[in-house]
Amino acid sequence: MLYLIYCEDRPDVAALRAATRETHLAYLARHRDILILGGALLAEDGTTRIGSSFLINVPSRAAAEEFSRNEPFTAAGLFKEVRIRRMRRGQWNPTAAPATPEGN
Repeated sequence: MLYLIYCEDRPDVAALRAATRETHLAYLARHRDILILGGALLAEDGTTRIGSSFLINVPSRAAAEEFSRNEPFTAAGLFKEVRIRRMRRGQWNPTAAPATPEGN
């Protein structure tokens, strides 16, 4: 089952995000078998991080909640809000994805 996890940062957490980043990336690497897509939410300036989102494939909502609860940014208290929503795959066109993380 697909779950979208949408996380919005608390104010003034840039230092906490930076301090937790390597642990966060290692967690995502350990879960690459379920992580379809993950990335930072950005302000319109294209550089300021304002949250994170993850699209994961897990067998249940409980598994999605466990992934989110144990994710290092969540565990560190970075987010003011975390929303987990089940979804179904509709359109699928990975070739339309940008070639770089910056969206180019």
